[in-house]
Amino acid sequence: MSEMLVADKLTRRFGGLAANQEVSLSLQRGQLHALLGPNGAGKSTCINMLSGDLAPTSGRVLLGGRDITRLTSYQRSMIGIGRSFQRTNIFSKFTAFENCRLAAQSRRPRPWRLLTNALRFTDAVDRAKTALELAGLAGREDIVAGTLSHGEQRQLEIAMVLATDATVLLLDEPLAGMGAEESAQMVELLRRLRADHAILLVEHDMDAVFAVADRITVLVNGQVLASGEPEAIRANAEVQRAYLGHDEAVHD
Repeated sequence: MSEMLVADKLTRRFGGLAANQEVSLSLQRGQLHALLGPNGAGKSTCINMLSGDLAPTSGRVLLGGRDITRLTSYQRSMIGIGRSFQRTNIFSKFTAFENCRLAAQSRRPRPWRLLTNALRFTDAVDRAKTALELAGLAGREDIVAGTLSHGEQRQLEIAMVLATDATVLLLDEPLAGMGAEESAQMVELLRRLRADHAILLVEHDMDAVFAVADRITVLVNGQVLASGEPEAIRANAEVQRAYLGHDEAVHD
């Protein structure tokens, strides 16, 4: 595994409130790193600073050793950082394939070929098809996105990220609102993606997190309370008191 994306003592203040205070973590290829914490712990602030949607007050973000702290979210997306959101972010009136093709085309815009049939951009078409297959949506390409099930829409959002050739995936609550069957499918998708990507997962489904995470960082009040392998986090007394709760901490 190789270290890809690093948060180095990231701090974000809103007036006198420190939403994140010297948060450090690293994402490695072949590893899924879960970011946990109660509501208001600073998880969204952290992922927003990593994606470029929010500038840190202090600290650095590094990609492959390169300081990218000043890059915008668009610039970060162009160099391999992909991000999904808490709320499904798709073009509901387009087909699943069209959603992914548009995402793929965004990596190589061709404004001078405005009147060209988009299907002639074979590189974008191929990447869209590959992304849909990776996301478990093979055979659903021609379905209008808004008519897909909730779980499939979340899969489509991840497929759109994959279509941009992202190597770092920042996934914000991809299992939100899912039933047991859909959650299990999403966990399997995350396992498949882990081999070739570095993944940061923000999630409240503890069963899913402990089933798929290689490493877990727990935030409380904007600070890192603990970071380590899942079993070490499950057994950590401070984490049990602050977040997991006694019952969840002692049961499989």
